Amino acid sequence: MTLPLSRRNIVGSALTLGAMQLFPGISHAQARKLVFATFTGSWEEAHRAVLVPAFKKATGQDVLLDPMLSVDQIAKVTAARNHPPIDVMLHDPGPALTAVAQGLVEPFPHAQSANYKDLIPEAQDPNGPAMFFQVVGITYNPEKIKTPPTSWADLFKPEYKGRVGITNLNSTLGTGFLVELARMHGGNEGNVEEGFKAIERLKPNLAAVAANPGALAALFQQGQIDISPGNFNAIQLLKARGVPVEFVAPKEGAIAFRTQIEIVKNTPHKELAAKLIDVALSPEVQTKLMQAPYLVVPTNGKVKLEGEIARVLVKDVAEMKKKFVFQDWAKINEHRAAWIDRFNREIKL
Repeated sequence: MTLPLSRRNIVGSALTLGAMQLFPGISHAQARKLVFATFTGSWEEAHRAVLVPAFKKATGQDVLLDPMLSVDQIAKVTAARNHPPIDVMLHDPGPALTAVAQGLVEPFPHAQSANYKDLIPEAQDPNGPAMFFQVVGITYNPEKIKTPPTSWADLFKPEYKGRVGITNLNSTLGTGFLVELARMHGGNEGNVEEGFKAIERLKPNLAAVAANPGALAALFQQGQIDISPGNFNAIQLLKARGVPVEFVAPKEGAIAFRTQIEIVKNTPHKELAAKLIDVALSPEVQTKLMQAPYLVVPTNGKVKLEGEIARVLVKDVAEMKKKFVFQDWAKINEHRAAWIDRFNREIKL
């Protein structure tokens, strides 16, 4: 069966073939653009608007964004280890550790990086630094809930019966919330028994268990829930669309997830991949990403926090260390698969 070629495919193929003819020693992989597997939605928009132009200005090279979930990134690279179709991956902490454990990651040359040393310690990792933090707190509808919540414990109040939403444990948000419930009752990242007991007690208040943070946000738009754990960035996007929703950091501390950017092992573009990461860590790029509509929480200590991030979350790096909760995802990963199975069996509405 012959598939029709678009003009873009024809031109792209011609350019690749031309490069290979001019430089006979070059492989097809080396002839293609650098490929960065970013996240979907607002993350892709932010990187296309800010990171891609900054990288092109710094190197004269272009980069192709390939938005997909972490699980799909890992599957793609695993299926083609020797000739990976991706050069740079982006992961939440759990998948980032999985990628390293499976030998899919090339160490980042941090000694040659202009910006790595300026990252706050929690963002530094030689296998892949964190280019931003995702922050989780309490999301609520101010038109329905007049007194702003202040604690994770507020989700258990009787007046919220049938109004609370959570996500399942396949999402980083869901697993992080379970761990925090466990910690509130004496547990930790290695023992979440008290967290499961807490979710069992929460059942009367639950209106929905969403498959992912995006689906959870949609429930606010549809008026099906009024309060939930929520991702700061997702809530800001809802607010921008006119959805009545607010974000508050609980007194126990907002959960901060390192979002790591990693070089794929066996990439033919190792140097360019490292340069893309260094550009992503720069104060110039992170300052732009911090602005509306993206509101990405920076990891570079040279970035002066301002705007909605300073108003709602933290005013400076010192406050980050005091008010953000950084969970031990190496410990979480040891048990997460079993937790997911248990949650899917026991937490049914």
